[in-house]
Parts: sequence; structure tokens; C-alpha cells
Amino acid sequence: MYNEKFFQFVQDHLKEDPALLLLKHKPPADFDLKEAVQQVMARQKVASKLPEWVAHPEVLFPATLSLEQSSSELTAKYKAKLVEGETLIDLTGGLGVDTFYMGQKFKTAVYLERQEKLVKLAQYNFALLHHESGVFHCLHGDAIAHLQADQMKYDWLFVDPARRGTDNAKLYKLADCEPDIVQHWHLMQQRAKNILIKASPMLDIKAALEELPGVNKAFVVAVKNEVKEVLLMRTQAESEVEVVALDLQDEGEKTFAFTFEQEKTAEIRYAMPATYLVEPNAAVLKAGAFKKFAHAYNLSKLHPNTHLYTSSLLPQPLCGRVFEVIQEVKLDKKELRRHFPSRTVNVLVRNHPLKPDILKKKYYLKDGGEDFLLATTTLDDKARAYWCRRIY
Repeated sequence: MYNEKFFQFVQDHLKEDPALLLLKHKPPADFDLKEAVQQVMARQKVASKLPEWVAHPEVLFPATLSLEQSSSELTAKYKAKLVEGETLIDLTGGLGVDTFYMGQKFKTAVYLERQEKLVKLAQYNFALLHHESGVFHCLHGDAIAHLQADQMKYDWLFVDPARRGTDNAKLYKLADCEPDIVQHWHLMQQRAKNILIKASPMLDIKAALEELPGVNKAFVVAVKNEVKEVLLMRTQAESEVEVVALDLQDEGEKTFAFTFEQEKTAEIRYAMPATYLVEPNAAVLKAGAFKKFAHAYNLSKLHPNTHLYTSSLLPQPLCGRVFEVIQEVKLDKKELRRHFPSRTVNVLVRNHPLKPDILKKKYYLKDGGEDFLLATTTLDDKARAYWCRRIY
């Protein structure tokens, strides 16, 4: 089925519309055309997400859902920085991206998956991508049944529960996912010295910490200011829970770490917009570091419900964006046309009565250019707008 002609067909048609390929080509006698087209489609979907895997012409990819749920290479490589030891078990192997990158830090890495087709696929891909034999062991089975039968204690246990319910609905509470980590938390602690959980970016972190006693670190992982996942870590070290807000950028990682106690006790000032406005990145906002962020960078907040900050001095490089305020502007069609004759301006709305699309439609604006129109609510409870330019 997977012969030289099969792989060559896939490589030859990577830039074409998969739907048209089935119409343009007659099924050949020596390979499955539908399967080849499915590989073309999969490679197009994950070209930016899994560049190293896509670069290998003979790597095979599963159906769409498994691709959607898979970690990216970038986030998988970050997880690999968090773990090391002799033995690792991934209870929910899936496509195997997390297993592959984390597993290279261990002498033995067990990939466990209940879909037999994915097990065979992972075994095949691991052999292609990693030439050191004996590291990866791919097993077919149920996560909880395996832990109940297997008496081995691993250095690290990794689990990424399935977050799809009936009618493909997205789930984010740990107890609603499969396997149910909350119900089987004690068993997992018996089977591993350290545990790393990948959860939904929608996860309520504080609620999850109450459900899983012993977790001592939480990571909010964003890629280019979009939160992709929340990680919960339990290690043998007893410590207050630290929360790490992380943004993976082309130029490197931006991190902001704090504890909930620090957030609770941090003193904060409020002020009207000064020379500079600061917006924390998405990871910081998801982590809930609203007061601690202001305290760390000596900033004032615009309003208790507005997660924008201000300073009369240019802030040091931080986990967020910094804008210079040119002037306050009135949301009026004539006024806006005078400032933005081309009607091109990047519209940002933060705690303002108008949603971005409504604001742009009402005032005939379109995103683009170097200028920003930042609409928000200030300390006096008034809705205001500011013409800004981004500093960094």
C-alpha cells in the first residue's frame, strides 16, 4: 500500500486542492489513491504545526480529529524541557508528538493508546524519525486498565485526556474528559513519581488545583499570543503552587511567574492613561496575574475591570505589548476620518460597550497600517478611545 509511487504522488501534489485530485486522477493499480489524497490533505493541515514531521516524505498522518488534538512541535518541545529521567509513560498517545519529543529525554518511553490504528502509526513514525532503537514502546490498551494492571512506578507520567463529548462538543473540565483524572488521581500518583497533565486552554486553573491535591505548578502555554494549552505538574517537591504564563515566540520564550498568594496581596494603583498603555499577553491574562503584573512592572491599571495598564515612563521589555498614546480621540465619523483618512487603523477593544466588529462597521474602519485605535473604559467609568502606536 505504501510504496515509492505512493509517497512520490503525495510529494508531487502537496500544493494542490485534495478534492480535485480525486477527480483528476484515476485510481492506480499499485497504491490507494484515496489514502494518498488523505495524506496530502493532512500534510497541508499540519505544515506549520509539525514542520519536522512534514519534512520527512514517508511520515504518515491519521484522520483530521487526531491532527486537531495533537500538540504542535513547538509546545511538545517545551514540555520536553520540563521532564527527564529513566522512564516515561504517555497514557494517551494519540498522534505521538508529545511522546516523541519528551521520550527522547528518557531511556524508556511507553506510548499507550486505545485506538489500534494510531498505535501502529506511532510505531512506524517513531522508527522513521528516531533511529535509536529500544527507547519507544508502543502499546495498545486503555489508560486506566493499564495502570491498574501495571505495577511499575515511572519517573514521569503524562496524560492528555480526550476533550470531545457527544456530537463532538468540546470539554474542558477534567472530570468530564477521558480518562477521568480526578477519579483516578490517587492511582496515577501511585504509578509515577512525577505527573504532567495537558489540559484545555479553557480550564479553570484554581478549580483544577482543588480537585488534584499535590499539583505544585501550572503553566499557561501560548504560541504567538494565543493560548494553546494549560499544563498541570505534580512533582515530589512540596511547595506553594507556582503559575507560569508562557508565550512561545519566534524570538524565544517570554515568561511571567507568580503565586496566587502574591496576586492576592499585591498592591495596585489606578490611573487615567498616561504616555504609554500596556496590554499583558494572553498567557498572563489567562493565568490571572492582574495585580502582580502591574506590581512587577510598576504600572497603574486603567480600571478594576479593564486589563490595560499605563505608565508615564517607557516600561522595560515585558510579557505584553506597549503602545505610545498619541492622543485621545472621539468616536465620531468626521473625527475618525480626519485622523485616519484611509479609514485604516488596527482596532482593539478592551472593556468597551462596542464589540470590535460593531465599532469597525459603525465607523467604516478596517484593520491595517501602523496606527492603533484602542477603545476601553477608564477609571472614571467612561468609555474612551485612544490613537496609539505600538512601541514593542
